[in-house]
Amino acid sequence: MVYLFLADGFEEIEAVATVDVLRRGGVDLKTVSVGDTLTVTGAHGVSVSADMLFADGDYGNAKMLILPGGMPGTKNLGEHGGLVKLLQEHNKKGRWIAAICAAPSILGKLLILRNQQAVCYPGFEDALVEAYVRKERVMVSGNIVTSRGPGCAVEFALQLVTLLKSKETADEVAAGMIV
Repeated sequence: MVYLFLADGFEEIEAVATVDVLRRGGVDLKTVSVGDTLTVTGAHGVSVSADMLFADGDYGNAKMLILPGGMPGTKNLGEHGGLVKLLQEHNKKGRWIAAICAAPSILGKLLILRNQQAVCYPGFEDALVEAYVRKERVMVSGNIVTSRGPGCAVEFALQLVTLLKSKETADEVAAGMIV
């Protein structure tokens, strides 16, 4: 199972495009609200209904944890104690973690990006503590995938399909979407 975490103020394009592309690719994915309700409102006023609440999840065998960016969504995700602990445990096991836009800053502050290559939304580079900051649109380094922002969301999601399924599956999804 793959989990994408949502907090009020998330970047809608990054979350919804990623969910859509991964599901088109046959990835078993659940959206998770870190708030008290399933309804989560994005940075631009678009509300979505998450599949589950954080407290209801069993993340022990998660294949990947995904963090969309946006403000104040990134701040809200980074302040969720349960999610922070989960990210640290998941990283210690060497399992996939993906973050886009401002969300790589959460990983940076937790030193998860130490000695990894990473990218983020312009202006958040200082939060990528001990990382090798790059300028690519999507970066895979070790067990970490990072991306720069909303305009990279489909490319980011296709990279995740490649990692979780195959390059052939990602290419089929891209072709069907005219990417």
